[in-house]
Amino acid sequence: MITRGLKASMPRSLYGRAVLIVLVPVMTILLVVTVVFVQRLYEGVTNQMSLGVSKEILLILDRLEQTGALEFALEVAAPLGVEIASDDGTVEHRRDWIDLSGRTVQSTLLEEVPAARAVDLNGRPGFARVAIDSTLGPIVMDVPRTRLSARNPHQFLVLIGVTAFLMSAIALIYLRNQMRPIRRLARAAEAFGKGRVVPYRVAGATEVRAAGSAFLNMRDRIERQIEQRTMMLSGVSHDLRTPLTRMKLGLSLMEPGAEVEDMTRDVEDMEQMLEAFLSFARGDAQEEPERIDPSELARDAVDRFARAGMQVHARVFSGEGTAMLRPVALRRALDNLITNALRYGNEAGVSAVIDDEAIRLIVEDSGPGISPEQREYVLRAFTRLDDARNQNEGSGVGLGLTIAADIARQHGGKLNLGESTDLGGLRVEITIPK
Repeated sequence: MITRGLKASMPRSLYGRAVLIVLVPVMTILLVVTVVFVQRLYEGVTNQMSLGVSKEILLILDRLEQTGALEFALEVAAPLGVEIASDDGTVEHRRDWIDLSGRTVQSTLLEEVPAARAVDLNGRPGFARVAIDSTLGPIVMDVPRTRLSARNPHQFLVLIGVTAFLMSAIALIYLRNQMRPIRRLARAAEAFGKGRVVPYRVAGATEVRAAGSAFLNMRDRIERQIEQRTMMLSGVSHDLRTPLTRMKLGLSLMEPGAEVEDMTRDVEDMEQMLEAFLSFARGDAQEEPERIDPSELARDAVDRFARAGMQVHARVFSGEGTAMLRPVALRRALDNLITNALRYGNEAGVSAVIDDEAIRLIVEDSGPGISPEQREYVLRAFTRLDDARNQNEGSGVGLGLTIAADIARQHGGKLNLGESTDLGGLRVEITIPK
């Protein structure tokens, strides 16, 4: 329980934890030194000096009792720096709260001088006034404060406190400078995870430079792989389109018949599969992000399908704001989800929810949905659940959800499958963090 409480109270950021690592030892050392200084050195020295003054006061009182005359007591008090006067009733037992040694002075004098009834540390600046009941009546002895406690002892505490503050401030400034390359690396990695490439220069300590160099090498490799995949698929597209075109031309020259119609449909299916595969593999990786309004993008998709006479309507649109997104890729993802919704259901609903943390684009349908145990499986490429999903408008190639999930990952988000509470079918949600 204690460990969990400590973990919960720890700062989340690396800078916050580093600040604790710096400040906690400094404050602990400062506290220990202060306590030791006040209790052992400061109070001990004050107690010894007050004991010496107490012996002198007792000596003066003894001379006063022996002679019964104040002038003889003054002869002893004057060399000791002690002044004697009659008590005018103004002496009170008091001290300032900031007077750290005053309590020790008062307790020692009252304990060692039985005749003392009050010690006033505020009545006369620079003196401690001791009210005493003597044989001649109430008197007051004024003792220089420098003879009772060390002079300006708080200077040590101020010095060590100021020094600790300055050293901590310098350490925090240096620590902040050391954290800056780490934050830049984190921002560059986060932006790349969302499909954006921001300038990044390797800097900082050796370990941070090593991590930054590894990140740049990784980013370059991924970009080269995406470029090579796009170029390869462009070549595949050209090579496959040529024989498909020859096959279509040959079929058009043949006598019409059932076999020719079947082969023509097969060729058309092959073209459809080729286009879908190229769309999935290309993934609009070369598209640069733009600042757009996700709600407007979703409304535009609803309008396009509605103008085509399809049962697509807008549902929940809440929140406002813009974000750096890839509009062409995101439009393709919405089109694929809406097409899937209409293929397996009679109607589709589109929602866009924008808050401070994320952008949520939601497509729901009235179809049979997908069981929870199959939702992860269906996101794989070329996966079709023909026996579980009623198909109203032909068969797909099993890439609609996969393309949408890939586009969501390009934006640093994810695609979640669930059940629509309103339409009763599948609920697909693209969540993109801001």
